[in-house]
Amino acid sequence: MSEAHRGTVGGGPKKVLYTLETLRRIGVGRATKALTSKNACKACAYGMGGQRGGMTNELGEFPSVCNKSVQAQSTDIQPAIPVELFAHHPIGELQELSGREMERLGRLNTPIFKAAGSDHYAPVTWDFAIRHAADKLRETSPARAFFYSSGRSSNEAGFVFQLLARAWGTNNVNNCSYYCHQATSEGLATTIGKATASVELEDLTGADLIFVIGANPSSNHPRFIHMLKACRDRGGKVIVINPAKEPGLVKFAVPKSPVSMLKGGTEIASDYLQPRIGSDIALFKGVAKAVIAAGGADAAFIAAHASGYEAFRADLDALSWDRIVAECGVAQADIERVAGRYAKAQNAVFAWGMGMTHHLHGVANVEAIANLATLRGMIGKRFSGLLPLRGHSNVQGIGTIGVKPVLAAEVYAKMEAAFGVTLPREKGFDTMAGLKSAEAGNIDAAVIMGGNLYEATPDTAFAGRAMGSIGFKLFLTTTLNRGHVHGLGEGEVLILPVTARDEEWSPTTQESMFNYIRLSDGGINRLDNVRPETVILADLATELLPGSKIPFAAFKEHARVREAIAKIVPGLEELADIDVAKREFHVRNRVLHTPSFGTPDGRAHFVVTPIPEPVRAPEGARPLRLATVRSEGQFNTIIYEEADSYRGKAGRWSVFLSQDDLADFGIAEGQKITLASATGRMQDVVVHGFDLPRGSALAYYPEANVLCDTAVDPRSKTPAFKSVPVWIEATAGNRGPM
Repeated sequence: MSEAHRGTVGGGPKKVLYTLETLRRIGVGRATKALTSKNACKACAYGMGGQRGGMTNELGEFPSVCNKSVQAQSTDIQPAIPVELFAHHPIGELQELSGREMERLGRLNTPIFKAAGSDHYAPVTWDFAIRHAADKLRETSPARAFFYSSGRSSNEAGFVFQLLARAWGTNNVNNCSYYCHQATSEGLATTIGKATASVELEDLTGADLIFVIGANPSSNHPRFIHMLKACRDRGGKVIVINPAKEPGLVKFAVPKSPVSMLKGGTEIASDYLQPRIGSDIALFKGVAKAVIAAGGADAAFIAAHASGYEAFRADLDALSWDRIVAECGVAQADIERVAGRYAKAQNAVFAWGMGMTHHLHGVANVEAIANLATLRGMIGKRFSGLLPLRGHSNVQGIGTIGVKPVLAAEVYAKMEAAFGVTLPREKGFDTMAGLKSAEAGNIDAAVIMGGNLYEATPDTAFAGRAMGSIGFKLFLTTTLNRGHVHGLGEGEVLILPVTARDEEWSPTTQESMFNYIRLSDGGINRLDNVRPETVILADLATELLPGSKIPFAAFKEHARVREAIAKIVPGLEELADIDVAKREFHVRNRVLHTPSFGTPDGRAHFVVTPIPEPVRAPEGARPLRLATVRSEGQFNTIIYEEADSYRGKAGRWSVFLSQDDLADFGIAEGQKITLASATGRMQDVVVHGFDLPRGSALAYYPEANVLCDTAVDPRSKTPAFKSVPVWIEATAGNRGPM
């Protein structure tokens, strides 16, 4: 690790001061109103707020808040973008703005429209916007359109969104999970017959061992760090598996703990394994092999509640320790030490992030984690289980209520019966398939609710071509981002301003990563010309589908939407009266406190997971494995701060290499190089030393998307933002490959 990173501690006084400064900038009164209102947090899916009150989680813990919550509020508590900006500045000038600068333009407070061939946006009326959007969709074959949603929207908006698409005639409905945790859903389906976490938040309070795998919650889920500290405080262990030695996972000064703050931080990781990027399956097999050798497998649980163990065991027996160590780069003794700790644990939780899912073998990664949990019976009981650390605050809910290309037959049947309609049954496009079809000229219209699909997509040049090939794009958003000024092509673009969660005209609901449904009251009035997504979608549907049997106009009232969801979506029956009872709940049949699994035979399944092939580089170049990562001042594609306070104040155009690689390549800290892949190049990117295994590299997302390919995991359809084969093409003193 470079000198700039030594001694860095997560959290601490600087984070407190940063949060206070953010609160001061947006106004303490307005911020307090937003943070204490009865609305779910707008940041990550860890969840807090709702009917227990802002800054309170489902366990009643207060204050349950972090800088990510405050950052999310800072975006929404902005004045409106002056409409004069669009007249004075062509789109070409807006393209020069960074993501942070785009976000800080303010809130969009009027519909804006770019005519075909125009280089300006112009304000338009709501009447024009709804009528024109309906006219453009009416001109389009439903099969030549796709609908995409981020995880920011409510369950109610998501339900109406997918219902509109299907009633119009297309199942080309997808969401941002195809770029994040779809591999989790697929991997858990094959192993435990579920698609989400098997634990609730309370389970973390009784775990004596928590694995944190391929994730950096010190930056991305800061309130999870509080649970990790609590585990350590009661004598438990936290085992981090991550190629990068992230400072905030080593030591974190927890603002809620005066003792932690005064002593300069609390040790988070009891043990920290650093496998090479993309080699996790080999490491997991090593842990399993060592657990079995130590007699730690739960034979009774396996016999009573699992299947496939014989093949799983035979695969491990045939795998040598030499191969394991050669693949992952972690010493056998270190793997056995961690396996020994796991073998002694009474209650273990496995938590993981996109460091596991962003691979062409992402589903297999998740299956390998589930294998480890099943091996010791650490699933199907309290205080133990599987916890995917999901990103946006309602990304899980958006999937639950049907924003996906394929629905269960039961849901289709109930939806058709509820409304007396016949819906299309053809399989729709996943996110990448939709964009590939667009690039090929087969998509004429796209309806995009939230998010930043352009910057979220790998291969930035491809993203621009694909988005630019779509003749009509309809965006629903609170603020402008780079995806609203790049990839526009010569076609028409219509952008509609929507209410933030706490501004909704009637209550909405959201689902956390713990399968917990919250009710958000909304009701805050900040801007005078924004509308709820459901109101926009209902008006659009009424204009597009006159005479439809589906009562879209009634769905402007969220209570009516929830009544429909409760009848159609299994597990959400309690939504019907949540606004009256004010009773928040866990989705039925999700949390596993007994070993009753959703597989056809009711048993957990071991899955044999092959070790992936190594990365390749051109002849004469030394291959590196790249992982794209988020910075401390970032949430998804939203950039709040240009410099990363946890990685030596590195800027966005940076690459991180191990000190060994710097020495081998003859590269100095701060030097500029060209980092290349088969897809693209990052020229003049600044090199920083970091605690990484030899042969591994990090660069920031979404900037490093120029290096990432559009190939996807064949099972989850998720692109590989990790395990990207790259090489150093040139330095200031050497123009050839290295």
